[in-house]
Amino acid sequence: MSDHDEYRWALPAVLLGDGSAVRPVRRSTRDWIVDITMFLAACGITLLTAPELEGLPRPLMLVEQVAGVLSCVAVWLRRRWPVWFAMVTTVVSTFLLMVGGAAVVGMFTVAVHRPFKVAGPVAAFAMLTMGPYVMLHPDPDLGRAGTLTLSVAILLTVFAWGVVIRARRQLVWSLRQRAVIAAEEAKRLERERIAREMHDVLAHRISMLSLHAGALEFRPGAPPEEISRAAGAIRHSAHQALQDLREVIGVLRHPSSSGDENGPVPAPPQPTLADLRSLVEECRQAGMKVSFTMDGLEGAGVRGEPGGGPGDGAAGPAGEAVVSDGLGRTVYRVVQEALTNARKHAGGAPVSVTVAGRPGDGVTVEARNAVWARQSPRIPGAGAGLIGLTERVELAGGRLEFGPAAGGDFRLRAWLPWTP
Repeated sequence: MSDHDEYRWALPAVLLGDGSAVRPVRRSTRDWIVDITMFLAACGITLLTAPELEGLPRPLMLVEQVAGVLSCVAVWLRRRWPVWFAMVTTVVSTFLLMVGGAAVVGMFTVAVHRPFKVAGPVAAFAMLTMGPYVMLHPDPDLGRAGTLTLSVAILLTVFAWGVVIRARRQLVWSLRQRAVIAAEEAKRLERERIAREMHDVLAHRISMLSLHAGALEFRPGAPPEEISRAAGAIRHSAHQALQDLREVIGVLRHPSSSGDENGPVPAPPQPTLADLRSLVEECRQAGMKVSFTMDGLEGAGVRGEPGGGPGDGAAGPAGEAVVSDGLGRTVYRVVQEALTNARKHAGGAPVSVTVAGRPGDGVTVEARNAVWARQSPRIPGAGAGLIGLTERVELAGGRLEFGPAAGGDFRLRAWLPWTP
């Protein structure tokens, strides 16, 4: 178990004042203030009982004074043994007046440091000791009944005060735990988002680079013009991969303008629906046979989405359908992943991509490719692309299906909502 985990497990004990933490916890400034206050309170209550010692025999008065001093000093041990401290001081205070201050502090400590199933019996035991106390030390003005009533009222007040403080500390700890869990969940979601983004961005570029390098490997005797063109494509793909990686890393390292590390972080430039044709054309230049059709989205405008979620749409100024950046980016990523998978697992097979949509009906993206035996080495993949793409589509409110289709082709189909 790491030090961080031990601290997290010890946190409830620290907040509740429990001395049974994983390891001894040093007193904080607040703890010192509380302990000094409890010590002074015990001393004050003890001094208030001093006038009642008048008329006692000198040996008994000496015993009272010694017991009062020792009980006040023992208050500093109340955190380590709260139950035993309360029990002992309660029994002794039944016979010795000057131990009453320490007994009050002990009852308060048990109520704060221990759950009710432990503190309740201790309080009940203290109630039972009040009978002998009232018989031995009745107040001359209040009488036995008045003394018993006052003692019970003091005990219940101190016990209730401690229970309230413990409940408040439990609430504080619960809120802190919720905040920690929420922060960890936010970090996890952010890591997943960054992982999806890096996969979507880099897998496409690196697979393009691998495709051109494989062509050079299998055609070493190609004309110099083709070799030069392939080398240029490799250089361009590598440059674009580095640029995309630099943008993602830049987002991770970017501090907010206010200097607050937790402030909003701007996103790098993201592709939109308008970039689909350039993506397809790039794949064609790399040697892929891609058939691309777009229906119902050719005249759709593109807008930003301040405050709008993915998949939102609206009518433009001239009544034209408008596709939000979120919807366009998701459509782009679906097509990109489909082309990347076809390039990695069915090199040389023709790919047909259809993107169609209407406001209100949603946008459908379908990609199909034949499953051919590869003539070049298979580009490695962990299968995380389709998993991440499924999460992305579901977050946008859509659904994704993929797998073998009729005729032996592999089909990927996604539907995304497009609200008018």
